[in-house]
Amino acid sequence: MNQTLLVELQTEELPPKALVKLGAAFATGIANGLKARGFLDDGSVVTPYATPRRLAVSITEVRATSPDKSIREKVLPVSVALDKEGNPSAPLAKKLAAIGFPDLTIADLERAQDGKAESFFYTYTAPGSALAGGLQDVLSETVAKLPIPKLMSYQRPDGDTVQFVRPVHLLLALFGELVLPLTLLGLDAGRQTMGHRFLSHGQSIAIAHADHYAATLETEGKVLAGAAARKESIRAQLLEKAGADQVLMPESLLDEVAALVEWPVVYECRFEDVFLSVPQECLILTMQTNQKYFALTDAEGKLRSRFLIVSNIATSDPRHIVGGNERVVRPRLSDAKFFFEQDKKKTLESRLPLLANVVYHNKLGTQAERTERVTRLAGALAKRLGYDVPLAERGARLAKADLLTDMVGEFPELQGIMGTYYARHDGEHDEVALAASEHYQPRFAGDQLPSTNTGLVVALADKLETLVGIWAIGLQPTGEKDPFALRRHALGVMRMLVEKRLPLSISDLLADAAAVFEGQAAFKDPRSEVIAFMLERLRGMLRERGFTPNEVEAVLAQNPDRVDDVVQRLEAVQAFAALPESASLAAANKRITNILKKTDAAIGSVSQALLQEEAERKLAASVERVRPQVDAAFAGGDFAGTLKTLAQLRDDVDAFFNDVMVMAEDEALRNNRLALLSSLHGMMNRVADISKLAT
Repeated sequence: MNQTLLVELQTEELPPKALVKLGAAFATGIANGLKARGFLDDGSVVTPYATPRRLAVSITEVRATSPDKSIREKVLPVSVALDKEGNPSAPLAKKLAAIGFPDLTIADLERAQDGKAESFFYTYTAPGSALAGGLQDVLSETVAKLPIPKLMSYQRPDGDTVQFVRPVHLLLALFGELVLPLTLLGLDAGRQTMGHRFLSHGQSIAIAHADHYAATLETEGKVLAGAAARKESIRAQLLEKAGADQVLMPESLLDEVAALVEWPVVYECRFEDVFLSVPQECLILTMQTNQKYFALTDAEGKLRSRFLIVSNIATSDPRHIVGGNERVVRPRLSDAKFFFEQDKKKTLESRLPLLANVVYHNKLGTQAERTERVTRLAGALAKRLGYDVPLAERGARLAKADLLTDMVGEFPELQGIMGTYYARHDGEHDEVALAASEHYQPRFAGDQLPSTNTGLVVALADKLETLVGIWAIGLQPTGEKDPFALRRHALGVMRMLVEKRLPLSISDLLADAAAVFEGQAAFKDPRSEVIAFMLERLRGMLRERGFTPNEVEAVLAQNPDRVDDVVQRLEAVQAFAALPESASLAAANKRITNILKKTDAAIGSVSQALLQEEAERKLAASVERVRPQVDAAFAGGDFAGTLKTLAQLRDDVDAFFNDVMVMAEDEALRNNRLALLSSLHGMMNRVADISKLAT
């Protein structure tokens, strides 16, 4: 009879950042091990549990005994099993005795091909094994493979030293209401577990049935066993306590706090309003990073002086909990205020000489040298785009200066953000100030792009300098390793070119970037490789936006040097692909491409006098008729109109290939037909290589 299986390790406090992964690995390992041994039904439901003091899993519909199994076992090769007269040999008798079937005869064995030779096989039914035996092996294997960040050695009460992520005090193993006779880490399984360290008064709790585990822990032990349940409880309580304010609750912080408590309770705390004079990013970061608190903002996003904490204690009088947390956060906020006030005493410009003491890379010099390269590059890009060159150069020169401030030294995550605050305090132009933070954008997939012209060119310059410089010294990404985030930088450049529709050629950008490394000893020009790398990132970006691989390849197959209109071309290709004429024209274009690839002849212009067949005369006339329409649509950026105009040619193109021999024996005739196809090919592929749409 199938029952629910429950296995739990009750431990000392587990590392919070590893808890969810440990819980998932524990549950998955046991479930997969039992499934491989035939103990699970298709309808079995696996539920992982993980709290600061336990790893557990509940699995429904587990068999008490695994099914009988038919086993086909090789006995011996025929050449060994039989002697020269064909009689059973002594090795055969010895082998049968060894595998537990001494009474078998040749007639009981199957003779079958085994590679190039023949062998004897015996098929028998092995009875299923009991759950306890199979689970013992599965449990030991699972625990040995857990993704433990660091093993801890500890001594058991019996004197044995064992290793696990934290000391284990109890092993619980229930099959329905039955305790399974398992052992692990010197512990024998039982039905006892521990509730909340304080709220359950340290009493052990007996789990009567595996199905009652979570409910019993919640009612008797004041423990929410499921990590997801605790997280959602915290989220709901935060929203309730926040009221009309907005609560800042990043998922990573919710996950970490849920791994710190077993019975989450949210309380409200406050700090003095004087701290609100500090940039709110500093206060939010110190509360989240150091204290695991949740900051509150008003409807406009301005930080409030009240914040929320998640406690592991439920009490009707939380004054001591609230007061203690308020006392703890105050020194952190005081430090932030001190750093901010001290940093403002020196301008960003006065810090620039100190960048010469910060090594960027031993082959590429210091941060000061890098700043000069980025400044030159930002100026060149601003000139190409018609932006304010002095602003661009000023923004680039100051962009990294905040790396030398006390605040960024304490909180590296604030680099750029603090640069904007300090630049504004210094009286810099607002675009220069914003460039300090915006030049890092986009920081991740989906992040916003720079909002100002200065921020945009400094962001481009910063990323291009990194791409070209790091690639030039041989540190390009390999496999999954990308320590300098070159994939992110390349994708960021492509997003800015595409989404901001910047009229810049990739080759010009990389030429400008390579120029700032002139005279660099270790520099080896990597531009051709970097262009291919950037276009590959663009391919991935466009596919993620819903364009098919064929559509993307149609636009990018010709390795475009400008990509500001790539989305518009793709949308036109999509519209063209939906036309009934598209498949025929795509196939014809592919055929033309292959024909033109195979010819070595110089292709000139079309001679009307050499157009002999009706089909080729008609196609030539149609090409000339639609050419002005195609030119006008393309010049106006109407890519969809360009391709739709070409759809008029389908019947004439089909007739040409049906009635005309392109590779005629007469050289003049052949070259004239190739010229006609070349003219058509060029017109068809102005927006995209539509042959890539052919299937």
